[in-house]
Amino acid sequence: MPEYRRAFAPGGTFFFTVVTANRQPILTTPHAIEFLNYATLETQSRWPFKIDAYVFLPDHLHAIWTLPDNDHDFSTRWAYLKKTFTNAWLAENLPTQPITDSKNRDRRAGVWQKRFWEHTIRDEKAG
Repeated sequence: MPEYRRAFAPGGTFFFTVVTANRQPILTTPHAIEFLNYATLETQSRWPFKIDAYVFLPDHLHAIWTLPDNDHDFSTRWAYLKKTFTNAWLAENLPTQPITDSKNRDRRAGVWQKRFWEHTIRDEKAG
């Protein structure tokens, strides 16, 4: 099992890439846009963060977020955002990708890839 190392920079700005399951081209559909907006607002209401940029492509998205001072937990935010989006997607009986028994045991629904990629954005002060 690979060991994923996350950057923990309280109050940091991060660049993220999040990909759909099997790169299904769903993110620019009207339902997906509605659910992404809803999931983002729900996530921000629980764990505030600033959205510096979002780019939605059919099978993945890029985001730049800045977290509050003394907060580095972007993983919880992404987990909740993806879960909220998935619940809305499934409630509408929209198509999902086939999943294996092991993914089913992990409660994955065939909407998102399990992980995401992040990079810390630094300036002259942060090094």
